Amino acid sequence: MATLEIEGKAIVLNEEGFLDHPEEWNKAVAAALAKKEEGIEELGPDHWAVIDYIRGFYQEKQLAPMVRKICQTTGFSLKHIYELFPSGPAKGACKLAGLPKPDGCV
Repeated sequence: MATLEIEGKAIVLNEEGFLDHPEEWNKAVAAALAKKEEGIEELGPDHWAVIDYIRGFYQEKQLAPMVRKICQTTGFSLKHIYELFPSGPAKGACKLAGLPKPDGCV
């Protein structure tokens, strides 16, 4: 398993780069994951809009939102979501939001 060093703490990642312990998530973890796992140098307001929505939805329903719902709520096109998160909403956005790897299609 890989680890991510953030503020002197080792954060354990699973074999696919998702947090082994999602409760360790914070914005610094998201920023570090963005650089290490997704090649995103800096998270901008559009990234945070998607991440915040996904996290809120997950905390309320204990599952990742469907891509259609992400687009409807944020007002972003699917194309823009993929521009923000090149590995996609499930692998990229959910990973940066600190969710476990989603099952099936989101």
